[in-house]
Amino acid sequence: MPKKIIRVNMNKLEANYEDLPEKYQALGGRGLTSTIVADEVPPTCHPLGPNNKVVLAPGIVTGTNAPSSGRISVGGKSPLTGGIKEANAGTDFGQKLGRLRIGAIIIEGQKEGDDYYLLKITNDGAEFKNANKWVGKGLYEVYKDLRKEYGEKISICGVGIAAELRGGNSGLSFNDPEGLPSRYAGRGGLGAVMASRGLKFIIVDDTGAPGVEIKNAELFKTGIAKLVKALGDHDVTKPGGALNTYGTAVLINIINESGGLPQRNFSRGQDDRSSKVSGEEKAEEIKKRGGARPHACHPGCVIQCSEVWTKPGGKDPVGVLEYESVWALGPNCEIYDLDTIGELNRAINDLGMDTIETGDTIAVAMEGGLIEFGDGKGAIKLLEEIRKKTPTGRILVNGTEFTGKAFGVTRIPTVKGQSMPAYDPRAIKGIGVTYATSPMGADHTAGYAIATEIMGVGGTADRLEPKKAELSRNLQVATAVVDSTGYCLFIAFAILDIVEGLQGVVDSVNGVLGANLTLDDIPTIGMQILETEIKFNKAAGFTSLDDRLPEFMKEEKLPPDNEVFNVTDEELDSVFKF
Repeated sequence: MPKKIIRVNMNKLEANYEDLPEKYQALGGRGLTSTIVADEVPPTCHPLGPNNKVVLAPGIVTGTNAPSSGRISVGGKSPLTGGIKEANAGTDFGQKLGRLRIGAIIIEGQKEGDDYYLLKITNDGAEFKNANKWVGKGLYEVYKDLRKEYGEKISICGVGIAAELRGGNSGLSFNDPEGLPSRYAGRGGLGAVMASRGLKFIIVDDTGAPGVEIKNAELFKTGIAKLVKALGDHDVTKPGGALNTYGTAVLINIINESGGLPQRNFSRGQDDRSSKVSGEEKAEEIKKRGGARPHACHPGCVIQCSEVWTKPGGKDPVGVLEYESVWALGPNCEIYDLDTIGELNRAINDLGMDTIETGDTIAVAMEGGLIEFGDGKGAIKLLEEIRKKTPTGRILVNGTEFTGKAFGVTRIPTVKGQSMPAYDPRAIKGIGVTYATSPMGADHTAGYAIATEIMGVGGTADRLEPKKAELSRNLQVATAVVDSTGYCLFIAFAILDIVEGLQGVVDSVNGVLGANLTLDDIPTIGMQILETEIKFNKAAGFTSLDDRLPEFMKEEKLPPDNEVFNVTDEELDSVFKF
């Protein structure tokens, strides 16, 4: 049984199965979503108009028993950046699609009228249901309802109130193992694209699924054994290691110490109060409250960097408080209280938004005088403006750059319209090169230079050295490949240092595909994906001038190092000029 594409025509409310074309057979995840978007979406189309599409694709090994491989990619033209977008989430949704041998879901067309629909996918086919009864409701309530109605074994992809508003800051929400709407393909506003088609939810039940076809089972088995060993040996990814013990927020103290943890809307890089919201503090509090830590975001994850944060007494579980979320809603807004951050994170999940973009938006709104820095209650009230769909809410739901312009702010930390994550590029130059040059806009996961510049993974580099084109390029190339396999990006910590683990990744992919790829093929594959994305952006009107950081970062010195972003335009232009 070959892999299929489900082509969802929202004009006709039809979901038709097609054989996955030969040219897509060896692709998965980001490689497949970006290729389909480049092939089928006009680069100059309006992101919310009839010609855009949403593409969901599990990775090549997603749905197998490969470790930490439950990733799904979502692609389309971004309402936030105006360019191509891939957003990525860890969830069992992609695993179920993989086991059903669905290579991709392509959502196209626009349903006329105000009705919203749910698409149910099973081993027997796909059917539509009316979803109007869930419009305007928070996702925590709705995901409970969906599991009651369709069973506990389903996996859910949905969009929330933010997407109903067509907000540039609206993501696709996937359930975690507890059924909470806490796993997000959040960046770039693709939730608004899905909502603008008239599609509110996709639910998947893989009962009776045939499973992923593995063409060379023995090679696959030896490959995943190599990777499991590497993950178990590396200090960052092993049981009892940094990620397993403290989660991603282990970086709060580390990045703060380096002077690169943005505070008060990127106006300084360090504050002693940051330790109050560190991964270490959070892990201790979770133990007291009866949450979960460590925790897997999807079945089969061996790193288990996730968690379930709750209020005292185990009430109102949020899901995970990631490093990026804690920083964006915490130090960047001068909020140094985990309970406030947790409440904000829960509200953002409930509305269907990205925590990075939302935290940066709140900080810019604070800079613009809407509320004071440090006003946690005020920040929560701002999110209620979105829930109520007020004019102020409609500004905020469109993200950091839109909000900054609306309130006359000049310190707006965005690239290509997308807000910066939790590393100030004046203090950590390599990540700034990635922010500037990635086709995705400011995105730390596109080429995670922090691994080398701060953590000493994959070599070492002086974080203040401005010659970082090669480092960023190599990491962007490698990341494009990892995003296509279905493996979690965090395996990179191990495979950058342990070559046998990297060989295991290649062997497992070969095992599934029946291919003969080698380590030498990785740069070629990664560059092909990036070239596809860059070509789309150029056709959409992007130039080298879009590969730049905001003016204030070149002129305002960042305490405590008092550095500016001094990477030259020539260095930035050299990243992909070869």
